[in-house]
Amino acid sequence: MKVCIIGASGKLGQYMIQHALDRGYEVVGVCRSQSVHKLGRFAGRMSVVDGQTDDPDVVRRAVKGCQGVLTVLVPWGMQNYASGTAQAVLDHAEPDARLVFSCGWHITRDGKDVYSTGLKALVRVGGFFGRLTRLVDLDDQVEACDRIFASDRAWTVVRGSDLDEGESEGLPLWSEHVGDPVLASNRTRRTDFAAFMVAALSDDTLVRKAPAIVGCRTPSALAHGGAAAAAS
Repeated sequence: MKVCIIGASGKLGQYMIQHALDRGYEVVGVCRSQSVHKLGRFAGRMSVVDGQTDDPDVVRRAVKGCQGVLTVLVPWGMQNYASGTAQAVLDHAEPDARLVFSCGWHITRDGKDVYSTGLKALVRVGGFFGRLTRLVDLDDQVEACDRIFASDRAWTVVRGSDLDEGESEGLPLWSEHVGDPVLASNRTRRTDFAAFMVAALSDDTLVRKAPAIVGCRTPSALAHGGAAAAAS
């Protein structure tokens, strides 16, 4: 499989590169010119297209011939960066490509997610200061996901919990709605988040779903994992 990773130079992107290479995939990475050096350890094992990830021409060149596209939806700045990136992928990926996007738990597809008071406060505060400093626009990530949800593409939106570094614990568990008991621990290893993204490329049960994930060795996963597996 030929796979394009958009947002390849970030921590999540680099983990996805490694997981994809471990599976024997051909990898094309997209990142800004000033970040290409971060991919030096993958030299000779992947190709890189440098440019803004919301640039339609950059994305068009990068996704050509790819059967899968993994996209990190980053809401940087106030210029619709996340929604521009999502739209470029939706517009230019190959017709039958599997499209997998990353975002946080705060995204909801059907309004049935149940959020803790702490998480709702964090999103409100983060959104306020993001707009105030003009560094982050969480509303743009919402817009990006709304465009994906409205698409008839073979998409998956993976909603990540809080992330930790460390050795892999295994593929995360998931639920369709935040608030389900299996997700209560709200922790996932970043490398396992990336592994779930890559695995979703070949998992047809995740097409047009927005799984919210949690680490498989967290207390809530160990306590409720059987019920979650049965429900999914």
